[in-house]
Amino acid sequence: MSDFDAIAVGRRVLAAEAEALGQLANGLDDAFTRAVETLFDAKGRVVLTGIGKSGHVARKIAATLASTGSVAMFVHATEASHGDLGMIGADDVILALSKTGETRELADVIAYAARFHIPLIAITAVADSALGRASDVVLLIPDAPEAADELNAPTTSTTLQMALGDALAVALLQRRGFKPQDFRVFHPGGKLGAMLRTVGDMMHGLGELPLVSADTPMKDALLVMTEKRWGIVGVTDVDGRLAGAVTDGDLRRHIEGLMGHTAGQVMTPGPKKTVPPTMLASEALALMSDPPPAVTVLFVVEAGKPVGILHIHDLLRAGVM
Repeated sequence: MSDFDAIAVGRRVLAAEAEALGQLANGLDDAFTRAVETLFDAKGRVVLTGIGKSGHVARKIAATLASTGSVAMFVHATEASHGDLGMIGADDVILALSKTGETRELADVIAYAARFHIPLIAITAVADSALGRASDVVLLIPDAPEAADELNAPTTSTTLQMALGDALAVALLQRRGFKPQDFRVFHPGGKLGAMLRTVGDMMHGLGELPLVSADTPMKDALLVMTEKRWGIVGVTDVDGRLAGAVTDGDLRRHIEGLMGHTAGQVMTPGPKKTVPPTMLASEALALMSDPPPAVTVLFVVEAGKPVGILHIHDLLRAGVM
């Protein structure tokens, strides 16, 4: 029977990386602020570069920045020396990753940044390195032991680099005042895209609205309610504003003499739950589910007037959860 304990190894690795992340968080200083401001002020793109595992992390950070509103790209440090330096413009900012800061392949990138006065931000564990000395801003990661310290394979260091990239991206999007509606533009597909769609994207429009005026006889209101198949009919006032709604519950409460009433007499004033077309679909679903009362249909209202209708099935089919 082997003495190998996979769970113990896993916990040791996670604990070591968690401790290093704590050191990184506690060590953030004014350099982080200057890095965010440098990225914020960039008129061009944010160019990520690195080699090896640092290059893989740099590529991921570029993708994260791009998805949060920054114009970002990855340039492989080796390819940069063979023509790709021409992809980097004078208005860009370079964010270079290297644990030791002595990666030979970064030499041409460093020289290019100096020649054309392109701001250079370093993520490294060694401030007094070739990369650190050449950079305008140095973001230091703790020189913590790698999780596989007997092999010194990049593990803890790449976790720190990636986490610092996430911190930069989130700080930058908040510095820009980036909103969920903005984020949706870059994530139109999948569950995330569904969560970030608006009510206006998903609602049924005016042609499908079950609407009657307040003085409509209930006989006619029931015909509209049945024809539109929403289980509800909206009641509008003389100005076209939504004054209330007639639901199955209202019908039961007025069952005696129902046909002798108008829609305005039977309706529940309000209704209490309406949404604007600009609301996120996820927020609309939460409103539907939040009692009292939970509802399956919402009228979409703009300036007091109904412009659409939304059913909970529309949200669930789209993957909004």
